[in-house]
Amino acid sequence: MSRRTLWSVVVMAIGLVAMLVGAIDPLEGSFVILPGSGVVLLGALLGKSRHRLLLLWAFVLIAFGVAAMVVFTMWGGIGGSSGNSLWWGLCVLPYPAGWIAGLIGAILALIEPLRHRHPTTGN
Repeated sequence: MSRRTLWSVVVMAIGLVAMLVGAIDPLEGSFVILPGSGVVLLGALLGKSRHRLLLLWAFVLIAFGVAAMVVFTMWGGIGGSSGNSLWWGLCVLPYPAGWIAGLIGAILALIEPLRHRHPTTGN
């Protein structure tokens, strides 16, 4: 495994751990999950993974969903006495969808260097 690939795997593993730790409390953890998905994306770009596009879309979806949650919090929430329809909650759905896509992409990108090793040289 080349030095660049090794760094890529380490960076992606750190981002994956951040994404998993942030999932303990998805609301406050969103500020850990978002940078974690960015770190996974950075590692995939560094290692030139085939799953870069999936991880890019996952990051964009997470960013959109987190931004929607922040905006709704500034507006006083949704539903109840806030005066904002519960339907606005659909704007938050990209966040969990992006998180799931990010986990899948991170796992696939972490497995990828192991699958492409040459059996005789170990590279």
